[in-house]
Amino acid sequence: MEDFVLKKIISAEDISCKVKELAKTIKSDCNGGSLLFVGVLKGAWMFMADIVRYLDMPLEVSFIAVSSYKDGTSSTGVVRLLWDSDISMEGKNVYIIEDIIDSGLTLQHLKKLFSVRNPKSINICCLLDKPSRRVVDLEPDYTGFTIPDEFIVGYGLDYDNKFRNLKDIHKLKFLSRGK
Repeated sequence: MEDFVLKKIISAEDISCKVKELAKTIKSDCNGGSLLFVGVLKGAWMFMADIVRYLDMPLEVSFIAVSSYKDGTSSTGVVRLLWDSDISMEGKNVYIIEDIIDSGLTLQHLKKLFSVRNPKSINICCLLDKPSRRVVDLEPDYTGFTIPDEFIVGYGLDYDNKFRNLKDIHKLKFLSRGK
């Protein structure tokens, strides 16, 4: 494995507090009707599990898998649907749960895909936002933390499918590649 350094930038305690706060805000904003939370795999699974645990109300949960990465750190800009949600979105308040937003291309694609399924509403909830990397006009409805343009891992986020299990969020710096 390559030489790297991990630097903690968001603690597990801060994440937990933010997830509780986001759930409380979502609950107060709910305008009635059926709720469907759709987690974007693989990165959002941990965030999604935590946020729905704090919502003591009827809701449905589903997942979708998309990919736009070619080598683990850089996006191709082309979003590929790998696995689709199997739950109807018709008439429901849909919450897309995403680990991180950078270019916004993935979420723009998902909003278009979901909008033809006739939901009552589509809301985006992300744990992390990198607005400096945005290439499309898209803003999340709910944001945990705004972060600088650094490569991060932990709490579900990965590099080459590693580091997802870290309880804190870390900046990942490769010593051999200067990242």
